[in-house]
Amino acid sequence: MRLLILIPIIHTEQDMGSFSEQVKQAYVQKYGLAKWEQHLEVINGLWSSIDQLIGGLALPYASIRLYQDGLPECGREEELVREVAGLGSKNHQLLLDLVQKGATLMGTESPGLLTQELTLLSTVLGALPKSEQEIAAPAIDEGRKLLAKRDQYIAQRINNTLCAGEIGLLFMGLAHSVEAHLQPDIQVKHLLPSLSEIGIPPQLV
Repeated sequence: MRLLILIPIIHTEQDMGSFSEQVKQAYVQKYGLAKWEQHLEVINGLWSSIDQLIGGLALPYASIRLYQDGLPECGREEELVREVAGLGSKNHQLLLDLVQKGATLMGTESPGLLTQELTLLSTVLGALPKSEQEIAAPAIDEGRKLLAKRDQYIAQRINNTLCAGEIGLLFMGLAHSVEAHLQPDIQVKHLLPSLSEIGIPPQLV
């Protein structure tokens, strides 16, 4: 049997890299500074809950594989995680902690598809503050197609590398739908069946 534990994540400012300031400005422009500050509090609360829940699982770390949203299959996975963790990303700090305990870090995504998505994000953010209607339809359509391709790649990566008797931890953003593409012998469990269980209002995600 193969087990995959799905862990829902919300990307932090540190995860956004060079786009962090643009993302913040776009969020503040749409919702206001107070909502942005609440959003940051929500993210911190989520990661505290995830850290506590994983710590309570008594995992067999030598049999754990870590799959991460946005982490390309490139041969430099741990270097990239250390870099982002050093910027303060709670997500990547947790990955490093698990690696130090014996878990195996896996390149998870297609570098090519990630590059396409970064290009799309750059185009969308660069178009602001134009009317959302001017950029929404084509960007949303292209974004959905890219997300679907990424989900298929991620699932295939898990299908091919998660071995019998192992447990995968998949740290994945809320917009993804990887589960539908997994092979039927992979048992899936959700670390958090819903964000509302830990008191996170959907409007602040």
